Amino acid sequence: MAKLSKKQNVARQKVDSNKIYTLKEASNLVKDITSTNFDSSIDLAIRLGVDPKKANQMVRGVVTLPHGTGKNIRVLALVTPDKENDAKEAGADFFGLDDYLQKIKNGWTDIDVIVTMPSVMGKLGPLGRVLGPRGLMPNPKTGTVTMDIKKAILDVKGGKIDFKVDKTGIVHASIGKSSFTAEKIFENADELLKTIIKLKPSTSKGVYVKSVYMSSTMSPGISIETKID
Repeated sequence: MAKLSKKQNVARQKVDSNKIYTLKEASNLVKDITSTNFDSSIDLAIRLGVDPKKANQMVRGVVTLPHGTGKNIRVLALVTPDKENDAKEAGADFFGLDDYLQKIKNGWTDIDVIVTMPSVMGKLGPLGRVLGPRGLMPNPKTGTVTMDIKKAILDVKGGKIDFKVDKTGIVHASIGKSSFTAEKIFENADELLKTIIKLKPSTSKGVYVKSVYMSSTMSPGISIETKID
């Protein structure tokens, strides 16, 4: 077992492992226990009472965080020439089509999100082995396959994230940075949790939200009340 640093030990002493904190308490505490010399990511891990193996219990959605993620999201717009100006005006980091398809085929994935048009999706199919495992394949359900390229890019740049439950029943999502105020962390986390609650499958029986933990990079997890007002 790796030895904890002095800062990590101090952080653990500040978190009562027997206590379940309110979301507001956790949003304040996570800043207090973050001691990295860089702007740490603030993350939520939400365990759900669903069986992800069943299609009718898959929880997946999108949410626009009120204060964004704090990250510089690198967007590639795979578009035809007539949409390139829209992509440029909306702030896409890269835009074009065939040249970027070839770059991806050669292994380039130095991006966070791909936005594209319905007519281009056929060309992306063969690249599924590269894009799929990295979560980069565009999807109409998350708004990244659309004719309104400008809006899609502005949404992504403005804090729109997509999430889905993993095979163990947990939703992992980054909801901000340690440089955010506690209030901004709270409001982003609250928005994500309320969105997930709204997506409860009708086939999910028993307790839906089993546990919620908030943490920052290298910090201990803070247990949060599962009842969200």
